[in-house]
Amino acid sequence: MFGKKAAERLANRSILITGGSSGIGKAVAETFASASNGQIKLILGARRQDRLTQLSDELKAKYPNIKIHHDFLDVTVKSSIAKFISNIPQDFEPDCLLNNAGKALGRSEVGSITDEDISGMIETNITGLVNMTQAILPIFKKNNKGDIVNIGSVAGRMPYAQGSVYCGSKSFVSSFTGALRRELISTQIRVIEVDPGAVNTEFSTVRFHGDKNQADATYEGQTPLVAEDIAEIIVFACTRKENTVIADTLVFPNGQASPIHHYRKPKE
Repeated sequence: MFGKKAAERLANRSILITGGSSGIGKAVAETFASASNGQIKLILGARRQDRLTQLSDELKAKYPNIKIHHDFLDVTVKSSIAKFISNIPQDFEPDCLLNNAGKALGRSEVGSITDEDISGMIETNITGLVNMTQAILPIFKKNNKGDIVNIGSVAGRMPYAQGSVYCGSKSFVSSFTGALRRELISTQIRVIEVDPGAVNTEFSTVRFHGDKNQADATYEGQTPLVAEDIAEIIVFACTRKENTVIADTLVFPNGQASPIHHYRKPKE
């Protein structure tokens, strides 16, 4: 799909992915592996180690030359980030950081949002992303190269009712990314933001605290994106020439025009 040139540009690169056990993070790992024909190093972090082990085993079986390091990572805990980075093997020094870990929790109006939902979103979407970036950026600066890819959301551009904290947290991602890009203007470090619209992953199930029926109703009558759609865009951005930065990308499925404007097929 990406061709010989993309494979050449990915050869021996080392890609660090947070939230790598499922959804977009897992799809990005698989797409990087495919685009490079397995000639790549993957550093996968997540809380669910069983899923990371399964993904690692599957990729190694498919791509015998691929190198994978995976470890426990909770981006909401600074000491977990420090331990995760200290455990990265020396020959896996990262040159790409995908800040993918993130979540939405609940659909409550301001005044009735639970403390757990507020802290869960802010600590993951904001504090975790900042702390991961601060921990990895010195490596990129030392080598004067690297890609930082932040997963935002259409919600960060167009806020909607009952999504105040989530929208606010993703708006922060956009502002942080823009400021970081300006700070790194004199370097060869690329800063990339990808803002998905509706993507059918575990996102809605997490948002509705495990209520699968409510999660499924979110996409009823629609044809949302899937994780692989976003993964292809991320890998495309990371396989451009060094002087080309796909700085900011908003991605909708056909049939979506904003967080609240969706076409739903009539029920038969």
